[in-house]
Amino acid sequence: MASVRQAGVKKLKMSERAQQQLELHFPSFESVWLWTRKQNDGYTTLPRTLPYAMQAIDDQSKGQPAGHALFCLWARSPDHPLVTIENPATFAAEVGFSGERAVDTWRRRMKRLQELKFICAKKGPSGDFHYVLLLNPNVAVEAMWRKKIVQTDLYSRFVNRLTEVGGYSDLEAIRAVWDAPPSPAAAPLEKEVSESVPVTGSSLQGAS
Repeated sequence: MASVRQAGVKKLKMSERAQQQLELHFPSFESVWLWTRKQNDGYTTLPRTLPYAMQAIDDQSKGQPAGHALFCLWARSPDHPLVTIENPATFAAEVGFSGERAVDTWRRRMKRLQELKFICAKKGPSGDFHYVLLLNPNVAVEAMWRKKIVQTDLYSRFVNRLTEVGGYSDLEAIRAVWDAPPSPAAAPLEKEVSESVPVTGSSLQGAS
């Protein structure tokens, strides 16, 4: 497994290659049209595997897809896993909901994200989802795989991508936690994960 330093070198080389390709294929493109983290404000850090997590979520929330709601939470995060939601209507609108039932619709998506262990929430002045802790989506997908509610093809692509970006150790770490002997000091979230993710018949492990 690549070290943190090796991963950093790899990312640098990827960026350098991208810059070379940009200069070759788009040599005269106005820089004002381009968004880059080092030059533009308004950014946060997102997991590169988030698209796969969103697909897994949507597969398990048919009729009420919640993947985009998770993306909006990450986009609103202050480059920190804790998001404080003081105005749920703002978050509901950003997901794309409007009208009198917008917030209720958004809360149902949030509840599903909580059930699938992509977030953990605490009550506050704005309601049940005032304090939202963004959980590692790689670990959440692995939890879904353990519950056999992720399609094999999607999980395979997820693992391949996670390996590409050097994040496979996330899976190794959570497997070690789950496979360790029970301990009284174990975190409630870890103790509950094998029981709290609802299993549906729509997307079982090995399904095509």
